[in-house]
Amino acid sequence: MRPLVVSVIRKVMEGRIITGSDDWEVKDVIYYNRHEHANRNTLLFVSRADEINWDSISKLGPSLIITDKDVNEVNSVFPNITVIHVRSLVQSYWKFINYYRNLFEIPVVTITGTCGKTTVKDMIRHILQPTWNVHSSISSQNEPRRSLPYLMGIDDYTEAAVFEHGLGNTGNIKHQCMIYQPTIGIVTTIGVHHLDGCGNLEGYIRAKEEIVGGIRDGGTLILNADDENTKKLRTQNFKGKIIYFGTAEKAHFKASHIKFADGGMDFILHTANRTYKAYIPGYGEHQVSNALAAITAAHEIGMDVDAAISRLMTFRNMDRHLEFSKGINGSTIIDDTWTNNPTSVEAALKVLDSIGKDKNVILILGDINRLGNYEKHYHREIGSMIAKRNIGTLITIGKKAKEIATQAKMDGSTATILSFEKVNEIGDKLYHLFDEKSLVLIKGPMSSRGMIDFAEKLKL
Repeated sequence: MRPLVVSVIRKVMEGRIITGSDDWEVKDVIYYNRHEHANRNTLLFVSRADEINWDSISKLGPSLIITDKDVNEVNSVFPNITVIHVRSLVQSYWKFINYYRNLFEIPVVTITGTCGKTTVKDMIRHILQPTWNVHSSISSQNEPRRSLPYLMGIDDYTEAAVFEHGLGNTGNIKHQCMIYQPTIGIVTTIGVHHLDGCGNLEGYIRAKEEIVGGIRDGGTLILNADDENTKKLRTQNFKGKIIYFGTAEKAHFKASHIKFADGGMDFILHTANRTYKAYIPGYGEHQVSNALAAITAAHEIGMDVDAAISRLMTFRNMDRHLEFSKGINGSTIIDDTWTNNPTSVEAALKVLDSIGKDKNVILILGDINRLGNYEKHYHREIGSMIAKRNIGTLITIGKKAKEIATQAKMDGSTATILSFEKVNEIGDKLYHLFDEKSLVLIKGPMSSRGMIDFAEKLKL
C-alpha cells in the first residue's frame, strides 16, 4: 500500500475528527470484523453494528477508525487511536476505494470464467514478471472479501496487476470490478457452475456478463471466440476494444495446427498477419486456449508476442491441474482434484481421448457441487459423455456422483462401473485394477480433502 496521511483520508471521506491525531500515515486498510489481522498504522472501517474492542485496537496502534456510529458512542479515548466520524460508512468506503485506485495509472487485468481463471492469471504474471513488477491475487483465492486487501497490495512499485474474479452469487463480479476498476477484462470460457447462486445457466451467464460493464471506459475486453455461452454476452454497449482469441476465423489471436507434444501442446499462433510457432506446457486444447488469452492480455499491456511465447515455454502448471505422476503398479496417475465442474470434466475427457489410446483408462470421479436444482441433470450428462468413450473402469465417489454411474450404465457403457458413497470406503480395493497400461484420472472437488489425499496415495 502507498502510505497515506490521515488528514488526506479525512478530506477524501469528508469526515470529522472526533479524537486523536491526523498527522500520521496509514499503511494498511481492513474491515473491522477482521481486525485480528491488523498491524500498526491500520485504517479500520467500523460499522454501526460493530462492537469495538478499544483495548485490542490501541495495542496495535496507531490505528484509524472510520465509523458512522453515533458520536456519543465514541466515548473512550486512547492515545493510539484516531476516530473519524462520517455520515455514511458505505459511501465513505467507496470514496476511499475510488481515490486509492485512481492513484495508480497502471494496467489492471481481471479474469472470470468457469475454468482457466487461475491458470491464465498465473500465465500473465509469468510472462510479465522478468521486466514488470506484477501484483496478483494468490492461487485461486478469489472470494470478493479478498478484493480490498488485494487492491491495497498495489503500491508505488507496482507496474501491473492481475486478479481473478470469484463468483458465488449474482453481483459478486460487479462488486469486485467496482474495487479493481480493470483496464482489461478476460472471459476464459463459460460452462456450468454456481447455479445455486445464480438460479440457472442464463443467470450464470448474466453474472459473468458483469465484467463487461465493470471495465473502465476505453479499456479492453478479451473473449473466447470458440465458446458458445460467451457468444451470449451482451457487449453492444461496451465502451472499449474487444479482442477475440481461439481457433475460429474471427479470432484476432488464432491457434491452428494444435497437437500434443512432449509434456504439452504445440500450436501455430496467427495474429496481425504474422505466424508464430508456440508451445505451452500442459495437455489439452483448453490449455492452448488459456495460453492464447494470456498472450493476448500481455500483448495488450505492451509485451512483444515473440517474448510472450518464449516466456510461456517455461510456465509451470499449478499442482493438481491434470498433473501427471507415476502411480502404483506402474500406472500413470492424472491428478485433477483442483476443481470439479462439468466443463472441466469434459476438458479432461478430451485429453484422455488423445493420450488414452491403447491404454486401460480408469476414471475416478467425485461429486460436483453448486449445481442447484440441476444437480442430477449435469451429473447424468457426464455419464452420457463417458458412455460414448472407451473407458475401462468408471469409479464414482459420493451420492451425487452416483448419478454419473447410473446414466453411463443406462447409455450402454462397456466400462466396469463401481460406486462408493465415501472415499474412505475404498481402501486398497482398486489397486488390483492398476498396471503399466493403466491411465488413471482422479477428479473431485477441491473441498474434498479425502479425494485429494486419495489421489496422493495412488502416486509413488
